[in-house]
Amino acid sequence: MRFRQPDPDYTGSPRAQANLWLAVRLTGGFVALMWAVFLFDLLTGLDLGRFGLRPRDPAGLIGLLTTPLLHAHLGHIASNTLPLLVGGTALLFLYPNSALRVLPVLYLGSAAFAWIFARANLHIGASGLVYGILAFVFVSGILKRDLRSVGVSLLIWFLYGSMVWGVLPLDAGTSWELHASGMLMGVVMAFMFRRHDLPPVRRYDWELEDEPESDFEDDQSNGGHDRRWP
Repeated sequence: MRFRQPDPDYTGSPRAQANLWLAVRLTGGFVALMWAVFLFDLLTGLDLGRFGLRPRDPAGLIGLLTTPLLHAHLGHIASNTLPLLVGGTALLFLYPNSALRVLPVLYLGSAAFAWIFARANLHIGASGLVYGILAFVFVSGILKRDLRSVGVSLLIWFLYGSMVWGVLPLDAGTSWELHASGMLMGVVMAFMFRRHDLPPVRRYDWELEDEPESDFEDDQSNGGHDRRWP
């Protein structure tokens, strides 16, 4: 398997660094909102969890919007916080164009799919979104095969690979349905957007010399995008 080397002039540029911090701020902002909702519910005792996802109940469709923001207890929200920060930052930084379409689908779709087949119970938590994001980032890196994305994929697997067991119905108190829905949608989205957000690849003179002349001319006529953006 051949891996592509991203152009260091691109990956180390001030713009790339600014994009990283923007990804951190956007992800941190959502996590802060999630914690604000949790603390507000804890302090007021409003029991906002009742507005979570209720499968096959028309009234439970509000959970499509509220489910990722609602958590049952401190341990619940804490377990989602770090993987959401890591995965969300990686998604927004590495795949910014894809993220504009992928994140809304994962946010709404993971809950919508669970609404169809999940147990008739109350389902809350950002875990469906977390599983979707991590699955997308992991599979995207493998499909794109550039060293930067593959490195992040390996990091995701090292940190959160054991989460794959969460898609199995092993714990009655855990919404494995949300986990499975999010992971499935993340994998599907990764295949759909596998040709988006490909970083420019470093090219060497000897590589161009080895290419057929007709191919090189085609690359130049297209601004080099056919070879740089495979």
